[in-house]
Amino acid sequence: MSSGKFLETLAGRRFATPPVWLMRQAGRYLPEYRAVRATTRSFLEFCYTPDKAVEVTLQPIRRFGFDAAIIFSDILVVPDALGQKVWFEEGEGPKLEALTDPAQFARLSRARLADHLAPVYEAIRQTRAALPRETALLGFAGAPFTLACYMIEGSGSRDFAKVKKWAYGHPESFGLLIDLLVESVVDHLSNQVEAGVDGVQLFDSWAGVLPEEQLFRWSLDPMVRIATGLRERHPNVPVLAFPRAVGPAALMYRRPDSFNALSLDTGIGAHWAAKELQPHICVQGNLDPIMLVAGGAALEREARRILDKLGHGSFIFNLGHGVVPQTPPEHVAQLVEIVRTWKPGEP
Repeated sequence: MSSGKFLETLAGRRFATPPVWLMRQAGRYLPEYRAVRATTRSFLEFCYTPDKAVEVTLQPIRRFGFDAAIIFSDILVVPDALGQKVWFEEGEGPKLEALTDPAQFARLSRARLADHLAPVYEAIRQTRAALPRETALLGFAGAPFTLACYMIEGSGSRDFAKVKKWAYGHPESFGLLIDLLVESVVDHLSNQVEAGVDGVQLFDSWAGVLPEEQLFRWSLDPMVRIATGLRERHPNVPVLAFPRAVGPAALMYRRPDSFNALSLDTGIGAHWAAKELQPHICVQGNLDPIMLVAGGAALEREARRILDKLGHGSFIFNLGHGVVPQTPPEHVAQLVEIVRTWKPGEP
């Protein structure tokens, strides 16, 4: 197990400068990542090849010395392990054989999950052994609603009309799918903890498409159930929640009994977060990834603005979403330098 700035911040300790890591920090913006990716036929094969997953997880740590690594994998390994056909089209993203009828649920099974995802857990074991002790290793999973979006739509979507129509019109059968995904995600995260991760992040990437009452039912409640189920098996594991694009409804996720940190997307103002969220829970975020593409003086101004607003409280510096492929690596180095040399003024 690691110790270090990231985990100690989650435990309530304050440092002169906050810990920093970036979502999608292992990815196509790094030439060394592209070199490894070129040796593998498919993206899922890449995720299921431990030596390659280990290498790309370690690459940004070697380059930038982030305070946390996140295991290289994908949220859609869970539907894949449950028996749904999943593949990735170059330039188009994920594709799934869409669920169109509750009868298809019978073909999904948790029974094969641990064996199917054994390569992910092996990659975690090897990565934890290779990381410096002070660098935390994060595992992750998609939250049930986001997984259901992909499973029912068959891909990403502009409006997620199919999944919302199912959830609104047939909540009983939709609830059965959510229940299966809650149990599966608890299994997957628990296996990751047993393999060596120090904490986990739950990504509810499409939570923001739901209105408030449905958001509570299909996003927040399943995430709380996952955190509770995971802690029954591993009482001390930190859980970070990322309900993307929920706006002021982020207040619902201000649940220190369930989550150790709340990850903020770019649409949430740092000043509002400092006032409404941070007194109650550690926050993580929320630089616009395109600001990281721009670099230079604009990046420095915005990073310092976020630090000045949030750096006086319990805070982990990150992006509001993942690093995009066109990001110059030197701008990532610039950002890390800004965070590490920031001098907090008076609050």
